[in-house]
Amino acid sequence: MKCIIIDDEPLAIDVIESYINQIGGLEIVAKCTNPLEAITLLNKHKVDLIFLDIEMPNLTGIDLVKALDNIPQFIFTTAYPQYALDGFNLNATDYLVKPIPFHRFLKAISRAKEKYELEKNNVSNVFPAGIQQINAFDDFIFVKSEYEKIKINMDTIKYIQGLKDYIRIYSTATNKAILTLSSFKDIMDKLPSSQFIRIHRSYVVNIGFIDALQKTKVVIDKIRIPIGETYKEDVMKRLGV
Repeated sequence: MKCIIIDDEPLAIDVIESYINQIGGLEIVAKCTNPLEAITLLNKHKVDLIFLDIEMPNLTGIDLVKALDNIPQFIFTTAYPQYALDGFNLNATDYLVKPIPFHRFLKAISRAKEKYELEKNNVSNVFPAGIQQINAFDDFIFVKSEYEKIKINMDTIKYIQGLKDYIRIYSTATNKAILTLSSFKDIMDKLPSSQFIRIHRSYVVNIGFIDALQKTKVVIDKIRIPIGETYKEDVMKRLGV
């Protein structure tokens, strides 16, 4: 896996680099202390994984993620635990708090490698134990939740939320959301584009269930779901606004 380290503290970069050298299987293609420069580097290099600080001058790690359209996997490496929820909502592969213990770094890399292999091969035999690939049919899908496979009709799905390695499916057929271990990309590939639209990095909605459209949100069953800035133009065009 090709990776890049972005941190305004050179010492923090040295620590991550030393960890990577001990593990193997990762190639550092660039190290950067300037987040604005990092954007240029990411456009030049094909990168599979980013190690990303949050509190940096000019541009925070969170803002950097939001500024990129096709961001690869990223792991936040920060001294500030209070941003963990933001990292979770942005689908970070992991969130490491400095000083980072080596065993915790190993766990994050293991998770990143699993996701990398899953996306690279895109076949059922690369799914680690406990993960059930989503199988699509014409008008319904099966998802594995806890110890059973649940059939969900496409036209009952109101919206889907991506949560790190999980997705949460909100359907009229169930009283509570269905949580399943899967990549957001995988479920997106199974949904008919004529019926569903991605409105945010972490949300896809069924157009038929949209009750109202606000400036930066869509409303479904009184739930206000954010529209990401990079998706706004497409959403408005798709909805004829």
